[in-house]
Amino acid sequence: MDIVTEIKKGNRRAIARAISIIENNEKDAKSIIKKIFKNSGNSMKIGITGPAGAGKSTLINRTSLELNKLGYKTAVLAIDPTSHITGGAILGDRVRMTESTDSGTYIRSMASRGATGAISTSLRNSIRILEYAGFNPIIIESVGAGQTEVDIEKVVDMTVVVFNPNTGDSIQTIKAGLTEIGDVYLINKSDLPGSNQLFDSVRDFIGMSEKNPVVMMVSAKSNKGVAEFAKKLVEIMKSRQKTKAKEEASKLDLELRDIVLNNVKNKVTTMLDSSKSYATYLKKVQSRKIDPFEAADKISKGLV
Repeated sequence: MDIVTEIKKGNRRAIARAISIIENNEKDAKSIIKKIFKNSGNSMKIGITGPAGAGKSTLINRTSLELNKLGYKTAVLAIDPTSHITGGAILGDRVRMTESTDSGTYIRSMASRGATGAISTSLRNSIRILEYAGFNPIIIESVGAGQTEVDIEKVVDMTVVVFNPNTGDSIQTIKAGLTEIGDVYLINKSDLPGSNQLFDSVRDFIGMSEKNPVVMMVSAKSNKGVAEFAKKLVEIMKSRQKTKAKEEASKLDLELRDIVLNNVKNKVTTMLDSSKSYATYLKKVQSRKIDPFEAADKISKGLV
């Protein structure tokens, strides 16, 4: 079976296998990307982020159903914190998203593997696999930890930030980065006490910013406001289509730099491991004959 042909047909087993290759086998991954790269970069990518417990998975499940009703073919990549025991992803999200899977949505959990903000090469290339299979839009759900929420912006075309009154979110506790990246801010679980106050403070604090984001209230559990949210996403996708080529060019610039820097880093690490000069200077630093800055300058000159 030619995996690339099968991906194009939308064969789900081939898609799953290809994403596993992307995550685990660099050589085969490169060969697949080489074949499909020309046909990538056309799908809209929606980042959905926010603190743990904000109800993102239920929201994505319901939103995918609404987007599919509007004629879209949605896929979801849920980035999970790496399971330290297996190195795999924690699959809780899939359990909460079974309804949308039945309607044709493709869902895949990916381990973040400790990548900075989980924006690793495997995420970018998994998106390409899904694009090649004809999915549009592709929703990327990120964990609400560390830098992830802010870094997700480097990969997606628009960002949705989800809060809910239960997680103790208030304007005082919301991380600075989150207040700058959203195109849409959602107050989920809007039937809970405190949601109106949170909505007002988010609208006053973030809604008036230069970016002028949309602020909405939804309750994913009772499906209240989700259809309106999906329509708003479609509206934003259509307006973003005009600047997509320019945005895509700048994302490819970032990606190429990442790959080159990573290649150089690996090369330098290998060189240092076998360098007599490095070993000599290291001993000098360890015996306090020379400081690390001076040693690093001398070693670097020898490498360039």
